[in-house]
Amino acid sequence: MMILSGDRPRSRILSVLLLVIVVALAVTPFVFPGAKAMNVATKICIFAALVASYDLLLGYTGTVSFAHTMFFGIGSYAVAIALYAIGPSWGAVAAGLAIGLPLAALLALGIGLFSLRVEAIFFAMITLAVASAFLVLASQLSWLTGGEDGRSFTLPELLRPGTVFIPKNVLGTAITGRTLTYYIVLVGSAAMILGLLRVVNSPFGRVLQAIRENRFRAEALGFRTVFHLTYANCLAAVVAASAGALNALWLRYTGPDTTLSFAIMLDILLMVVIGGMGTIYGAVVGAAVFILAENYLQSLMGAASTAAADAGLPLLPGLLHPDRWLLWLGLLFIASVYFFPTGIVGRLREMARPQAEG
Repeated sequence: MMILSGDRPRSRILSVLLLVIVVALAVTPFVFPGAKAMNVATKICIFAALVASYDLLLGYTGTVSFAHTMFFGIGSYAVAIALYAIGPSWGAVAAGLAIGLPLAALLALGIGLFSLRVEAIFFAMITLAVASAFLVLASQLSWLTGGEDGRSFTLPELLRPGTVFIPKNVLGTAITGRTLTYYIVLVGSAAMILGLLRVVNSPFGRVLQAIRENRFRAEALGFRTVFHLTYANCLAAVVAASAGALNALWLRYTGPDTTLSFAIMLDILLMVVIGGMGTIYGAVVGAAVFILAENYLQSLMGAASTAAADAGLPLLPGLLHPDRWLLWLGLLFIASVYFFPTGIVGRLREMARPQAEG
C-alpha cells in the first residue's frame, strides 16, 4: 500500500477493503464467469482512475469542475476516430493517444489560465458551459464523431474477443484478446492511481492542499496559486483522457452517452463523496461501491422481494420490488453521506485514529 507514495491507508479495515477490491479485480476473469462480471470489473477500474483524477481537483484544491467528462470524452473519441480512420492497428491506438492526451492538456491549460482567477462558482459555471459546448459539437460533427450514433471501430487483432491465446480446456477459462484488454485496463488504471498518489504526497501536492485551505495565505507565502491550480487541472485532464481511451478500447465504441453525458459527471461526484474527498483511496472504494450497487442492487432486491412474498410478510414485497431499485439506491447514498460525511475512507481513518493514539 506504500508503493511510490509512502501514503499508508492508516486503517486496518481500509487496508483489508482495498486488498479485497484489488484481488477481486485481478482474478475476475477466472473466478467470476460471464460477460457482466467482466464489464462491471472493467468499469470499476476505469472509473476508479477517472474519479481519482477528479479527486485531485475537488479533494486537493477545492476546485469544482464540470468539464471532467469532456476530457474523458476527448481521450475516448481520439482513440475511436484514429482506429476508425486508420484501421485496427497499434499505430492507430498510439496516434489516438498522441492526439487526445495533448489536446486534453491544452484545453485544460486554456480553461485554467482564463478561468481559475475567478471565484469557485464562476469557474464551475465556465467549465459547465465548455463541457456543454463540446457535447453539442460532438453530436453535430457526424462526419468525424458519428454524431448521436457515436463511432464503432475494430481493435487490433491481439485485443479481439475471437483471438484465443490459451483454450478453455487448459485452464478452465479461455484466455482471449478480451482478457488481454481487461488486464491492460486494470494495469493502466492502477498505474494512474499510483501516480496520482505520488503527486498528492509530493511537495506540489502539499501546496495544493495549502491552496485549498486558504488561497490568500498561500499567495502571501509566495506560491503562484494560478500556476499550481492550472498544472493540477492539466494533470487531471490527462488522466481523465487516458481513462477515456481505456474505456473506448473496452467498449469498442464511443458516443455522447458513454463519455460526455452530464449523468456521468454526477456519478463521478457521487463516487468522490462516497469514497472520501482528498484521499485518492476513496476513488477506488467509491467506484467499487457505486458500480456494484448500480449493477447488482436490482437483482438483490428481486430476490429479497420474492423471499418476503414467500414468507407472507406484508408491505415488504412491494417496497423491495426490483422496479424501485433507484429509490433505494438514492436512499442508500443519502444515508452514506449522512453517516459518513467524510466518506468511507475518512470515516475508517477516524475510527482508526483513537487506536493509533492509544
